[in-house]
Amino acid sequence: MLRVDVTKILGATTIEAAFESDGGVTALFGRSGSGKTSLINMIAGLITPDRGRIELDGEVLDDRDRRIHVPAHRRRIGYVFQDARLFPHLSVAQNLDYGRRMNGLKPDGAARDRIVQLLHLEALLDRRPGKLSGGEKQRVALGRALLARPRLLLLDEPIASLDKERKAEILPYLIRLRDQAGIPMVYVSHEADEVRLLANQVIRLQAGKVAARGGIDVLPQQDGFALTT
Repeated sequence: MLRVDVTKILGATTIEAAFESDGGVTALFGRSGSGKTSLINMIAGLITPDRGRIELDGEVLDDRDRRIHVPAHRRRIGYVFQDARLFPHLSVAQNLDYGRRMNGLKPDGAARDRIVQLLHLEALLDRRPGKLSGGEKQRVALGRALLARPRLLLLDEPIASLDKERKAEILPYLIRLRDQAGIPMVYVSHEADEVRLLANQVIRLQAGKVAARGGIDVLPQQDGFALTT
């Protein structure tokens, strides 16, 4: 269970949001500048809220009244950015292993094989990131985050920078993660049709505030992005 109730002033924008997520995919949906990325950066521990509390699985990660702030590296939260942020000098196999090593986790060949198969990475393991397509890079970034054994996965518009063809390539893998990985996810997007395919809960943000929350019915009816899987 993720519980968020925070306030943060960033320049001229005040983010003031409260919501809960008990699993599945919770989408933070809104236009650019609505506070989506800043909000998941607070969940990740990259930004400290000015007020409020963040709790995950009964552990308090932030509580400004009690002066609690758990550093990002101790939260066991995976983060997949809009750009894959792979290490160019490492192979795909080495990039996949990076999160596990940085978290001091023992090797788990069965878990590695399961994630490699889930994301269809078998043919890519010996390649360097410079030889990968945008969709392939994002699949590797997803695998790296999963192999760090997170209790929550944050995805900040992970396919926004891809063209329509690459989006069509990566979306089925996101759906497989939702259905098979068993890890709760917070998914940031400004594409309503994309969110309809993935999310079971939607938090719609506007100017830093929660404008609506619920199922996919809170999304706008029309969107410029149409995709079938």
